[in-house]
Amino acid sequence: MTVFSGKELVLMIINTLLFLLFLLHHASSRSLNRITPSQPLRDGDVLLSDTATFALGFFTLSNTSRNRYVGIWYNKVSIQSVVWVANRDNPLNDTSGVLSINTHRNVVVSLSNTRTTGLNPVWSSNGSFSSSSSITNTFAKLLDTGNLVLIEEDGGIQRILWQSFDYPCDTMMPFMKLGIDRKTGLNRFLTSWKSSDDPGFGNVTYRINPTGYPQLYMYRNGNPIWRVGSWTGKRWSGVPDMTPNFIFTVAFVNNATEVTVMYGVNDPSVFTRMVLENSGQVRRTTWQTQEHRWFEIWKGPKEDCDNFRRCGSNSNCNPYNPQTFECVCLPGFEPKNPREWYLRDGSAGCLRKKNVSTCRSGEGFVKLTRVKVPDTSKARVDLSLSMKACREKCLGDCSCASYTTANESSFTGCMTWHADMEDIRTYSSVGQDLYVRVDAVELAKYRKKPFGSLGMKGMISLLVVSILLVLFLVMSFIYCLIKNKKQARKHSKNLFNYSFENSLSMDDFSSGKNLDLPLFDLIDIAAATENFSDANKLGHGGFGSVYKGLLSNGMEIAVKRLSKYSGQGIEEFKNEVVLIAKLQHRNLVRILGCCIHGEEKMLIYEYLPNKSLDFFIFDRESKLQLNWRKRFDIICGIARGILYLHQDSRLRIIHRDLKASNVLLDSELKPKIADFGMARIFGGDQIEINTKRVVGTYGYMSPEYAMEGLFSVKSDVYSFGVLLLEIVTSKKNSGHYEEITSTLVGHIWDLWREDRAVEIVDPSLLVDDDACPNEILKCIQIGLLCVQDYAADRPTMSTVVSMLGNDSSLPSPKQPAFIFKRNKPGDKSNPSTSEGFNSVNGMSTTMVEAR
Repeated sequence: MTVFSGKELVLMIINTLLFLLFLLHHASSRSLNRITPSQPLRDGDVLLSDTATFALGFFTLSNTSRNRYVGIWYNKVSIQSVVWVANRDNPLNDTSGVLSINTHRNVVVSLSNTRTTGLNPVWSSNGSFSSSSSITNTFAKLLDTGNLVLIEEDGGIQRILWQSFDYPCDTMMPFMKLGIDRKTGLNRFLTSWKSSDDPGFGNVTYRINPTGYPQLYMYRNGNPIWRVGSWTGKRWSGVPDMTPNFIFTVAFVNNATEVTVMYGVNDPSVFTRMVLENSGQVRRTTWQTQEHRWFEIWKGPKEDCDNFRRCGSNSNCNPYNPQTFECVCLPGFEPKNPREWYLRDGSAGCLRKKNVSTCRSGEGFVKLTRVKVPDTSKARVDLSLSMKACREKCLGDCSCASYTTANESSFTGCMTWHADMEDIRTYSSVGQDLYVRVDAVELAKYRKKPFGSLGMKGMISLLVVSILLVLFLVMSFIYCLIKNKKQARKHSKNLFNYSFENSLSMDDFSSGKNLDLPLFDLIDIAAATENFSDANKLGHGGFGSVYKGLLSNGMEIAVKRLSKYSGQGIEEFKNEVVLIAKLQHRNLVRILGCCIHGEEKMLIYEYLPNKSLDFFIFDRESKLQLNWRKRFDIICGIARGILYLHQDSRLRIIHRDLKASNVLLDSELKPKIADFGMARIFGGDQIEINTKRVVGTYGYMSPEYAMEGLFSVKSDVYSFGVLLLEIVTSKKNSGHYEEITSTLVGHIWDLWREDRAVEIVDPSLLVDDDACPNEILKCIQIGLLCVQDYAADRPTMSTVVSMLGNDSSLPSPKQPAFIFKRNKPGDKSNPSTSEGFNSVNGMSTTMVEAR
């Protein structure tokens, strides 16, 4: 039974009573399956879709109002949820309204005394339809998508004359298009309601702007307030957390015929909608039948940096800037009004620095990562060019200020900017790369080395200006090179006998080549960690220690320092560099760079203040900070992160070491999966891999991996199942439960078969006002499905995420793997188990490296 707070209970009762009144009003009404010229829909009647998912009829928005509207709503949702209104600005003030088809083949809303003549309708579809068919062959029907269609039937052939999906209100439904029909000029966009009890046309719109390279915008009174951005091939540039998944599909079309976007839903039983609010927010929600509410899964805009042109022209809004001010001028630019900038007002923007030449004088490009690229209405676009050709094109045009790819999925298409760049911002994880043109001197500041490919003129100018500094750096470089070469010989055998699909040579590591990661200087890292002091030590992992650090610019970091004496650790270090540099997801820890200096090898990560998940769930006091809603969000976040690794990333990754200590929590207790030292890349056609080197953590290993060395995506599913059960129970899988069952999984399985699984749930969750016992039990069932003995029986992570987000029935789990039994103390009735465990799987492996 769902547990509600007092306020939520009152609101639910009020909404339910209103909905019951709404149903009682229609209790004696007719249910129609179509509207014809001879059979109109009168106030009190309802038009149902084929499966009765949607209904159309007359309604009021409150019991204190006499205003009557014609609209479409969810018929199977217990809260009145209107998705479309016909007479938005022209309500009727009594119940004499009629929805009919007039002699001009239009759907009209009128009073009953004007229905037959069609005079003075309060609303009309306003079409101009001509046909040889009789008007009697025209009818209106409500589809199961929530689309009201006006159809003409002639000789068995049906033609749609008009549809409500072409004239949306404030709600975008699955399979509804937003955008422009370039042939007819039809523009489909959302317009907010005036208020929650007035569906009239509000002043906020959500629409595609086709100027330049098309973008999605939110406007208030015609002025842009949020640039959702251009289509990058898989998402809107201003929505970093918009990724294709098992629930939604997205289709964006931009050709000579149309520029449109359409969202689809894979499971028709999932009720989902996107609503534009008059507050200037757009929210996507799904209906949770069990909790009788719409559950928010996304909203925008979210931050101040989302506000259109927050920092003016030629600047970047970076909410993660370690400095207090989020507005930063682009490389090569300076504040237009320094005083306003000093006062933390960046609205005036930035200008190119004075007396700077960026035209054939050794200039180049500085890469800004994870950004929303500038306003593309001002961009020049050539979709036929590669990134390399795009760079050459921009470099050869002195007016070109920046460039990027148009399609981040295929890295094709070229977008260039030749004037002021507007509305740029930085994201924490996913974003595009923008290459900003700078002069030779500015370029040198961003080089990882003191010398780069600056061109002859740039080199000469730098040598003339700073000859003494250059000589000092050259001598220092030679000294370090000789020293590092001697140190490298000591470990050459370990370093070069390494075999991996994406392995790098140590030359690559020394130079930073092919890493796609910034290289940090050892001196800077030592200073940041106070020379790796014990006071800054966060913990010790399988292959080294982790330290907290503070860079000179104020940014907090976490430094994973490889132990000098671990030969195995070199492989894990190289593996982690190769993999995590290519992964970007909000539920994966973000790497900032690495530091390689002789025997010292370190990875630099974002610092997450709330440590790891095991610190919370296995501690008697700390676990109280995680109520059920937070734990459920953590479970879903971990699942989405694993799904990204298995399915949505550029590489197909098997983590192989998922456990509570490898899930870190940020300041908002959002989970981020860490430690990719054990991860492996799968080929596109590979199902499973066999290895003689089994690595991971006992208790989280699947049986086929621990016993036979076989691992696959189902190995991670097993580990996730164990982790899910630990989160729900606040107990470790390796603990001892009751008197004979030695693992958490085994104990939960015994309780599940006896319908007593609720007994193992963390008691603090059951007294939580936000807890839902049925949802908790569902999670236990999902966990048991994930730890089934045979890999083929376990669900995929896409199925797991779907089960977590929906209320559909779940299959019954089969017996889990590793059901160990331990004798009671002193019990020697079974000699074979007196010294250990009795497993259902008696196979063994010759080489196991557990952590």
